[in-house]
Amino acid sequence: MANKAAQLMLGNEAVARGAWEAGLHVAASYPGTPSTEVTEFLSKYPEINCQWAANEKVASEVAFGAAMAGGRAITCMKHVGVNVAADPIFTAAYTGVNAGLVIVCADDPAMHSSQNEQDSRYYARAAHIPMLEPADSQECKDFTKLAYELSEELDTPVFLRLTTRIAHQRSAVELCERADVPVREYKKDAMKYVMMPAMARKRHPVVENRENVLSQKANTMDVNRVEMRDASVGIITSGACYQYVREAMPQASTLKLGLVYPLPMDLIAEFAGKVERLIVIEELEGLIETDVKAAGIACEGKNLTGVQGELSVEKLRHVLLGADMPAVSGADLPVRPPVLCPGCPHRGVFYGINRLGLNVMGDIGCYTLAALAPLSAIDACLCMGASIGMAGGAERAQGKDFSRHTVAVLGDSTFIHSGITSLIDAVYNQETITVIILDNRITGMTGHQQNPASGMDIHNQPAPQLNIEKLVESCGVKDIAIVDPFDLKATEKAIKDAVAREEVSVIIARRPCALLDKTPKTPYVIDGCKGCGACMKLSCPAIERHGKLVVINPALCNGCGMCEQVCPFKAIKCGKEA
Repeated sequence: MANKAAQLMLGNEAVARGAWEAGLHVAASYPGTPSTEVTEFLSKYPEINCQWAANEKVASEVAFGAAMAGGRAITCMKHVGVNVAADPIFTAAYTGVNAGLVIVCADDPAMHSSQNEQDSRYYARAAHIPMLEPADSQECKDFTKLAYELSEELDTPVFLRLTTRIAHQRSAVELCERADVPVREYKKDAMKYVMMPAMARKRHPVVENRENVLSQKANTMDVNRVEMRDASVGIITSGACYQYVREAMPQASTLKLGLVYPLPMDLIAEFAGKVERLIVIEELEGLIETDVKAAGIACEGKNLTGVQGELSVEKLRHVLLGADMPAVSGADLPVRPPVLCPGCPHRGVFYGINRLGLNVMGDIGCYTLAALAPLSAIDACLCMGASIGMAGGAERAQGKDFSRHTVAVLGDSTFIHSGITSLIDAVYNQETITVIILDNRITGMTGHQQNPASGMDIHNQPAPQLNIEKLVESCGVKDIAIVDPFDLKATEKAIKDAVAREEVSVIIARRPCALLDKTPKTPYVIDGCKGCGACMKLSCPAIERHGKLVVINPALCNGCGMCEQVCPFKAIKCGKEA
């Protein structure tokens, strides 16, 4: 029962609250927007054993191990993180669980912070794992609790799918007490949990049968509900799209799906028979529409909305009612592309790379912004940890001369996530690539989460700190250099020396993220600017051009001093020296 008045909560916060109320024991995740805050909120509950893992695969394995051993578990990731975790997740569908296991995956329509618009509902289908999709914060909490019930009732992991809008919207949530859920007994059962071929063949029919059972159960589940209004139009929808539909067409009848896999086909057929025109409104791919049509039920969907980007109330009014799209406010304003922060240590590395005219295999992180002018120092960005493998592949195609003009760049957290094995591969295959690890001692892009190299755990308590240079050495790398990226000449020289060597070279550019250093800094000033624009090539937002001359905005300057090093006329000085 509710024990407190309703509170406004982020969708992510409500998921964490629901897991806590469900008696969650163990949480393991890797940060990834828009899922990160779920685990951050989980870490605030002392009853939950919570951790950041090295990557999503490890997090899923930790969560599975906890569930198999009898503790309710959760792992949270963004949609591309499911790619990394797919190996254990697919097989966990075969083994089943002991205690409940929930996998939170957060999709990112419109790619607000992602490299693709992947639709995680296809993972539910491919892995034969149920998937729930909430439409507000109350459902985020309630569906999380339901996910544990289904997981234990059906002996399966359960997906909880969020999207950016649901993860980051706020709405009212009624709070309840935490359930007293004891850790279940651990029982050895090799036939169930050891997925050798002979055992897996016996488990596969179990998976198929479980899905058939749930398919029938879905037709009567409360989370799938018909709301009859005007029968001229009926809309099948779920998640954030349900909210858009209700606002755009308040008189339309709706079939709101809370369980988006497997679908309640009998309920869908019954609903279709009650309305004159049937429309499926879903973001990204037309998964529901395809299944409805495959069942012989006529409907519309992607022919109206398309498969790209987010939907909205305005877009639905446009495609369903013929309303004009509203004018975009501020459309005539100049563009304001994102840039590296003032004082970002990555800037020094990319400035040197740019000056040397190198090819750059980039990676996932805030440093990917170096692809933009004027740094223009990232040629490719594929996925977490891919930079080293891409550099090796480029050498295989172009030869060693190409490698002498190529570097692979990735952050410390990304290196730990999935770059280590690529480095081992490069050494083993005797490549001549240069790898630059941007060690800012934090997972910066997703909001400063700790990682094994930071020396702190998820609760900001001291933890064993990974020694990156020793790890690199143990991978077989002999040429290792550590530089301060604020020292532009030393950084550039280290890069130039490394690319000239006939072996794998690693440069560790080490300086904490500028946003973590709270020490007061004295801004730099310009006196006697000649207007040459050399400092503008740093792409520092604190450096502003006013007419032909340049000034430093003291409100933005972080006092890193890189601009002083590049000014050919010595016109830039620290404010205390001016």
